Amino acid sequence: MRFLNSGILKSLLIPGGIWLFAVWGMVSAGWLTLPLPALKFLFYCAIAGGILLAWKFHSSRIFISLLVVFLAHQAVSISVGQPPYISATLPAVALLLPTNFILIALMHEHGVDLKSIFPVLLFLFVQSLTVTVFCGAAVRTQSLPVPFLLPRYAVVVLVSSAVFLTIRFFLNRKPVETALLWSMAASFLALRFAGSTKASMAYWTASACILATAVIENSYLLAYHDELTTLPSRRAFNDALVRLKFPYSIAVVDIDHFKRFNDTYGHDTGDQVLRLVASTLARITGGGQAYRCGGEEFNIVFPGKTAAEVVPHLEKVRETVETSEFRLRAGDRRQVPRGPDRRNKRARGRSKGDAIRQLRQERSSSVLSVTVSIGVANATGERSAADSVLESADKALYRAKNNGRNRVETATSAPNRRRTKAAGIA
Repeated sequence: MRFLNSGILKSLLIPGGIWLFAVWGMVSAGWLTLPLPALKFLFYCAIAGGILLAWKFHSSRIFISLLVVFLAHQAVSISVGQPPYISATLPAVALLLPTNFILIALMHEHGVDLKSIFPVLLFLFVQSLTVTVFCGAAVRTQSLPVPFLLPRYAVVVLVSSAVFLTIRFFLNRKPVETALLWSMAASFLALRFAGSTKASMAYWTASACILATAVIENSYLLAYHDELTTLPSRRAFNDALVRLKFPYSIAVVDIDHFKRFNDTYGHDTGDQVLRLVASTLARITGGGQAYRCGGEEFNIVFPGKTAAEVVPHLEKVRETVETSEFRLRAGDRRQVPRGPDRRNKRARGRSKGDAIRQLRQERSSSVLSVTVSIGVANATGERSAADSVLESADKALYRAKNNGRNRVETATSAPNRRRTKAAGIA
């Protein structure tokens, strides 16, 4: 299944899951040898460092999440640190923390400035005041069991929040969602072991570190992945070329007639087409990795494969794109020409009657055909430069375009005279 491939599971577990499992293993095995003051120092460093990173990279959601974790830790440490223990604080924190994380997950990034986050700060201040006033007068006990059993309603909220954040991750594939999920899990363990100050402090530190790491992970994602299609970007492609070892193949994929598609139906529809093609390329078989290198051009790298071995996988991609139905949403068609000579350019090379019939056919149909042309080349020896292989793949792509589009051509193949299905406006 698409949602259970190794790449998605890796994104879900790394780095948040690794952080939490490592700390859990150390606590369970008794390997946590750091003294409590050192753990507190690490916690405050993680909070301060994460807040500075979030402010620098305009990540308002991580900024607010770190504040929530800090306030939750302070509430628990004040209530548990000095006997008699206040038993109502832990359930209150267990209820409010996941609720806040859900609200944070639903927020849009708007930068870290006082005007935008002041209402959130006020909301958190009211929460903290409420917990201090009402839980401070709650039932008191002289001991706190380890592990501490939270009320059923708090556990239900925690589990529901975990399910919600997991679904959000599978839908959006953003580092913030997985960071919130694992940070909440670490905070839950910190509440469970609140009676053991050292273990609880270790889990609070893990919670803060997971959120701080998410800022770095998100920055990496923006630098090495295309935001529109979520595929790795040109920078990631260039890095992959440096690491390639013989044998390997490179394929260049181009959407047929994409400029005309964009001019006719607008850039929003063009973006939908890019996502459609990218989603197909992301599922490429044969060990290939797809990259978006600009505009409507995509590159696919096949380590350890020759051109002959990858052609069947590229044909499968071409057929999948061709048979996929792309439906226009209401209002997608462009009503106003982009330039005074656009109509003349559209009619150039065909009769007036043909142009009218084609325009009428395009406007009467809500289903459009999208096709791609593909050129592929492989390294011919251990000293083959990746740039030369890429250039050969480009030449094969141009030959595919000249031979009618919607086809796969290899750098060593003779021109294929097989006729393919017309691409329409795509």
